[in-house]
Amino acid sequence: MKTVNWKVEGMTCSNCALTIHKYLEKEGMADVKVSLASGDVSFGINGGNTSSQQIVKGLESLGYTVHDEEGIIPPAKKKFLSNHKQRFLFCLLFTAPLMLHMLDKWVHIHWLMNPWIQLALCLPVFIVGMDFFGRSAIKSIRNGMPNMNVLVAIGATAAFVYSLIGTVFNLGTGFLFYETAASVITLVFLGNFLEDASIQSTQRALNKLARSQKVMANMIAYHEGQENVFPVENTALRSGDLILIRNGEQVPADCKILAGEATVNEAILTGESMPLHKKSKDMLIGGSLLIDGTIRAQVTSEAKDSVLANIINLVKRAQGEKPPVQQMADKISAIFVPVVLGIAVVTFIVNFVILHNFTASLMRSIAVLVIACPCAMGLATPAAIAVGLGRAARNGILFRNAKSLELFRNIRQVVFDKTGTLTTGKFVVANYKLLSENISLAEFKQIVVSLEKYSNHPIAQSIAAEWKQPDNIRWQQIDEIKGQGMKATTKEGDVYQAGSYRIAMAHTREDNHNVYILKNEELLGWIDVKDEIRPEAIQIVQYLRHRNIRTILLSGDRHAKCQQLATFLGIDEVIAEKTPEEKLTVIEDLTLQGPTAMVGDGINDAPALAKATIGISLSEASQIAVQTADVVLMNQGIKNLPLSLGLGRHTFLTIKQNLFWAFFYNIIAIPVAAFGLLTPTFGALVMGLSDVVLGINSVRLFVKKVT
Repeated sequence: MKTVNWKVEGMTCSNCALTIHKYLEKEGMADVKVSLASGDVSFGINGGNTSSQQIVKGLESLGYTVHDEEGIIPPAKKKFLSNHKQRFLFCLLFTAPLMLHMLDKWVHIHWLMNPWIQLALCLPVFIVGMDFFGRSAIKSIRNGMPNMNVLVAIGATAAFVYSLIGTVFNLGTGFLFYETAASVITLVFLGNFLEDASIQSTQRALNKLARSQKVMANMIAYHEGQENVFPVENTALRSGDLILIRNGEQVPADCKILAGEATVNEAILTGESMPLHKKSKDMLIGGSLLIDGTIRAQVTSEAKDSVLANIINLVKRAQGEKPPVQQMADKISAIFVPVVLGIAVVTFIVNFVILHNFTASLMRSIAVLVIACPCAMGLATPAAIAVGLGRAARNGILFRNAKSLELFRNIRQVVFDKTGTLTTGKFVVANYKLLSENISLAEFKQIVVSLEKYSNHPIAQSIAAEWKQPDNIRWQQIDEIKGQGMKATTKEGDVYQAGSYRIAMAHTREDNHNVYILKNEELLGWIDVKDEIRPEAIQIVQYLRHRNIRTILLSGDRHAKCQQLATFLGIDEVIAEKTPEEKLTVIEDLTLQGPTAMVGDGINDAPALAKATIGISLSEASQIAVQTADVVLMNQGIKNLPLSLGLGRHTFLTIKQNLFWAFFYNIIAIPVAAFGLLTPTFGALVMGLSDVVLGINSVRLFVKKVT
């Protein structure tokens, strides 16, 4: 399935996002994600009859403009008055003098009282307003998803037509409400401009990451034995290209150092400001900054496939998802406009029956139309999620989906893997013993390295690195058995194993060693390693206990070692000597007891990470662990675990606050307008500012203390 990522312009409210979502699903697209906050749209094409170009034409017929991220579909040339700021300023030039006649008691401007002059001032505003609101309203009605622009268009048109009839038939000043029509349009444009600005502020962290994607690179090429260095855009780099990175330059792409040493700042990706020392054969992440040194490196992935690009795409996709709390708001938004139209009609009829005044009744019904704000309900969740995900990404925390943010609020227990999670995973050989007299110590080490170099387990990798051999055994077949270790077969049929006590139970009662080596079911020897506890582990466990969150150590290691670590850290419960299958069962049981987060890093943790309420993996974890986790901590440790928990809780709190404001505003504002306690002009201003309140409340998440 091909995944398509587009930027779509023209979404003004939640109904627009719903319209695009429904259209794409109707066309057979899969995994549709639409983000109102960022304008990003992603979906999968299953290879049916519908092409990308057909989808573009369909979206454009709905009133939206599509920009392909790769530039395949060129953006349309921008026309005059192409954004809300320009429309507002243009309309303000005509609306401001039109409003002066309302000061007639204090400043008499005779010529402004002429209805034809008022018509001349209002007409440009009305034309610009209908060009935007009218077009959008008609298209939304045609699509079966009327948006808030229907309310604005009907309200402004009613005031304008009523005034026009009064002017043509010379019915007097009591029929002139041109300033109402003009001010409604102008103030709604102002509100839309402020809303766009507040939404853009929620994208601040993500935009900062995106700007780091495009930089210049120094590409190295050889001609007739002569090295040539020339500048190219990093988007032109391909895997295998050679580049030169100098002191103070940004790393243009993911690459591997071939020569040189440098100090690198990876804060933009991990949130960790402490510089790291990098040397030959180390990997560099595109977007990081070279503080000191000069290196030559080989590009390992193109810009669009880099770690930074994948992070940005991950955050964008998460922003496009709807957590359960938003689903109710979307259902209400879908019927909101027809309901408000009904309320406006009832308002007019009831007021006319009671007041016997057509003008007053019309103004009250118009006030109902323009003060109602479905956008507030549609923006309540996306605005908060955009800020929450952006702050998380800035601090090296990646949420794979928006649902995880909401689930974090209920977490009552956190399960930790031991090796590589609570400990650093950097082992050194502490002791070893050769038990077989049939092989030498050199042969024993050769067997160990030949087996363990194929394993993803941190202990195995550390032993293989420390005992590195020039010649290794060539296996006919080798497999990593979850929860046990490595098993390999030579051409001669000899079977070698390296693993936990589980594989050596039949041969020894000594169960306190880390790795056992067998050949054809004969115990050749054992190896002990020592590991260091992560410096932040005690602080993290104490933080969780202070929050009344139960902590559990779940490991495949021996119970005695796990209990020793748990006692030192203050962990509540130890569950040891478990295979991946048994870990999965344990997590299933714990999840039934209450919402559970699992923190792990190895292949053997992957099933448990997928089964937990929330799976949390470390960036240096095995690829399968990273892929199955809901949250990835990028800063080489668990120190940001409290921040991820806090962001989840406070993002959901902000969503609840936003939704409360959205519902409270509409529940109070619509009756106030219906009873004639405010004018349409004031109603339009209040409606525009209601979305800004949501933006400001959401942006607070950038600086709010959440731990």
